[in-house]
Amino acid sequence: MTYGAKLAALADPTRRAVFEALRGGPRSVGEIASGLPVSRPAVSQHLKALKDADLVRDEPRGTARLYRIHAPGLLELRTWLDGFWDDALERFKTFAETESEPPSEDRQ
Repeated sequence: MTYGAKLAALADPTRRAVFEALRGGPRSVGEIASGLPVSRPAVSQHLKALKDADLVRDEPRGTARLYRIHAPGLLELRTWLDGFWDDALERFKTFAETESEPPSEDRQ
């Protein structure tokens, strides 16, 4: 699974809302749907897409299924995003070090 598939899964605003509803811990489809303006079947379809992207996992609990964020599935996406941050910090460090150097003799 690539980070592109994870980004594509999270590109849909309703799907992001479903994903964010799981931040507080495992929830059933009904619990997730109760906080959103979409039907339970629609939430199920969004959860399937998130599951296919390895962003959520589910487990049976009685007659329901509980969905939770799959942290290891976020690792590839996080690593990719952290690469941007690492690059930006390195450029800032280079800039700060260059700016803090005293002027050379021939520039005076």
